[in-house]
Amino acid sequence: MRRTLRVALLGVTMLVLAGCSEADKHQIKNLAMPDRATEQGPYTYELWKWAWVAAMITGLIVWGLIFYAVVKFRRRSDDEVPRQTRYNLPLEVFYTIAPVLMCVVFFFHTVRVQDVMTELDKQPDVTVEVTGQQWSWTFNHGVGEQNPDATGEDGDYAYDSYVYTSGDGNEIPTLVLPVDQRIQFNLRSPDVIHNFGVPSFLTRMDVIPGRVNKLQVTPTVEGTYAGKCYELCGVYHSRMLFQVEVVSQADYDAYLEELDAAGQTSDKPLTGGANVETQTGLAEDDNQEGSEE
Repeated sequence: MRRTLRVALLGVTMLVLAGCSEADKHQIKNLAMPDRATEQGPYTYELWKWAWVAAMITGLIVWGLIFYAVVKFRRRSDDEVPRQTRYNLPLEVFYTIAPVLMCVVFFFHTVRVQDVMTELDKQPDVTVEVTGQQWSWTFNHGVGEQNPDATGEDGDYAYDSYVYTSGDGNEIPTLVLPVDQRIQFNLRSPDVIHNFGVPSFLTRMDVIPGRVNKLQVTPTVEGTYAGKCYELCGVYHSRMLFQVEVVSQADYDAYLEELDAAGQTSDKPLTGGANVETQTGLAEDDNQEGSEE
């Protein structure tokens, strides 16, 4: 009987694995996480991976104890019902202390990774002013020399002039970034809370009205990545998408020149409200026009 069950289990396992596509196998290998495209990404992935390992070890121990108790102490026809109030002090101490120790370890490593992901270099290579607004994004790229001491608040911006790109209800914007450069995002919102995130960067941050949140990443792999808002921000939240293109430094410089030639320039970054047109095409009928507020 046992041999038959083993053969059946092996057959089902092989059948399931044979039905997986290459993409599925890649997802399984990555534990359902995207490929890491930044210098900071592996820290998040390692935390995720070892959390899975800890969870599986805990599961195996618990399942093992359950099956051991079921088999070892199963009731037989001539057995009396065992006492239901008996205590096992060592076992109770174990299952009280062990979860506490696990939480302490998880907390320690989570804080360690959080510190890495939120660390701010005083002199980032590039600073991008990001505005999240109902319901799209505006990206302001600085032109010229960067002031490393700028705070990004109250008009104290890192550059003397900017070029920008913004999205609307019909077209999502594209955020172009240079590879192997430490990028700082200054995140602003003029209306409600949004959340700026790129899955392949394995990090994200809230965009909160009335304050400037700062996030730094170092893209390491050229390519095109999807970005979106992770915070439910209103009826058209699902349209708050953007695309990220990580390119070489030469291509990045050429992109800034294209925006400048197209007249998409400003003395200061567009920070939302009437300064940013993001609702074009969102009117539900001909009598309801999109607003710039």
